Amino acid sequence: MSTSSQTDGSKLSRRRIMALWFPYLSTERTLRQRLGPSWRSAPAAARPPLLISHREKNTQRIAALDAQAERLGLKPGMGIADARAMHPAIEIVEADPAADRRLLEILADWCDRYTPLVAFDGTDGLFLDITGCAHLLGGEKPLLDDLHARFFRQGFDVRAGLASTPGAAWAAAHFLGNRIVAEGGEQGLLAALPLAALRLDPATRSELESVGLRLVGMLMQAPRAPLARRFGKTLLIRLDQALGQLEETISPRLPVAPLSVERQLAEPILLMEGIESLTLLLARSLKADLERRNEGARILQLLLFRVDGMVSRITVSTSRPLREPHLIGRLFHEKLAAMEHGLDAGCGFDLIRLSVLSSVPFEGQQADLASSMEDKSEDLALFADRVRARHGDRAIMRCQPAESHIPERAVSFMPFTEAGGKAEILAARMPARSPRPIRLFAHPEPVEVIAAEIPEGPPARFRWRRALYEVARAEGPERIAPEWWRAGPEEATRDYFHVEDADGRRYWLFRQGLYGARQGNPRWFMQGLFA
Repeated sequence: MSTSSQTDGSKLSRRRIMALWFPYLSTERTLRQRLGPSWRSAPAAARPPLLISHREKNTQRIAALDAQAERLGLKPGMGIADARAMHPAIEIVEADPAADRRLLEILADWCDRYTPLVAFDGTDGLFLDITGCAHLLGGEKPLLDDLHARFFRQGFDVRAGLASTPGAAWAAAHFLGNRIVAEGGEQGLLAALPLAALRLDPATRSELESVGLRLVGMLMQAPRAPLARRFGKTLLIRLDQALGQLEETISPRLPVAPLSVERQLAEPILLMEGIESLTLLLARSLKADLERRNEGARILQLLLFRVDGMVSRITVSTSRPLREPHLIGRLFHEKLAAMEHGLDAGCGFDLIRLSVLSSVPFEGQQADLASSMEDKSEDLALFADRVRARHGDRAIMRCQPAESHIPERAVSFMPFTEAGGKAEILAARMPARSPRPIRLFAHPEPVEVIAAEIPEGPPARFRWRRALYEVARAEGPERIAPEWWRAGPEEATRDYFHVEDADGRRYWLFRQGLYGARQGNPRWFMQGLFA
């Protein structure tokens, strides 16, 4: 999302960046948990001032505070003991940085409704690249008003700055409140602001103020070479970034979908049927874009924006490229049906977006009208995708032969989507001199052999899973040698037997080790069950 830098010293091509600052994020999180999103409607006199405390060098200090405590003259960094002595009625809550981070992530998710390019700014702010997005809401001022109104209803106080550079937008949000800086107005904005507007570290600010440089405008007029020698290059980099003379990139927190379609709703929807109908409608709009790009979707994501700020992300994957709306609708129908009781609609969803997270070239195939054989691979792929959408990616696996002749290692399983776009389920072909059981255990289970016909022969009676079995018939042995490149007591010669008990149930057992060997007496294991 970064613009290309210019080498001739001219200013970079302009973006439009919005910086959001939540000055009371920690206290607002606490109040929302107690009173709900509408806590602002309650009278302020009904509750005491709120402070967030954290330990710093064996001293409890103020980490954050609400507006009511701020009006009392309290500031972050002040000792809790001093604050309590000044105002005994204050309420103190221990800081929870992890909860604050989760809340900021939720707010970033919600800001996806304005732009997919959302980045974190420290622990209490966000950057939004709204280049080319403001016209969807009628312009920058209507977008800013809409954002403020929605955050206020959710119980958040937000300061926003909008400019052509992240640095200028950050300065506007933190020092001027809600301000839209016209393109090219960054220098006039920054000139009257303190040095902290450039996001300099406290030590550098102190050194600059000690020589009389207290405003950004003074830095602009000072010679650059002495500033760089005395205070380092970071000072000039921050200044050039804020003025747009040097590129400053912001990294989106989530990958940007190459294709997206959305629908803004005048009235929120609650019912699952309405969500599925809108999903099908969006899939039809998406098909035209996929056809134009000659691509098919492999991973699709449905985003449901709730009116109270929560966002639900529902993702489905396909085993082959897909762009037919009714097939996409079927996959999301299965996914929504599986999570119907886990999807909390709250007060309803007012924005729905369907995105293609991954796509591949779509290769059309000419049907053979003369052939009587019908291609079932597409139906098989759709069946597998629908099962995985409802029951998870590991509900259907495909087997892949491995380079091993040990039964439990001869086959590996992988998700169906890793078939490279092919719908065929491959059967593992193991070199075997006798049939293999229909159910093969991932790990052999120990068996206690009570009696054997002869030391080298099959068992006559054995105990498995606390049950005793009498062997009626047996066949074997089939010897499988160990893999010489592996070491360990479990790597020993195996003699396999097909045994059948008195009730007709058949088992596949093996004896590990040889009589008279250094490893001690052989042990018996259950490897699998026949039909």
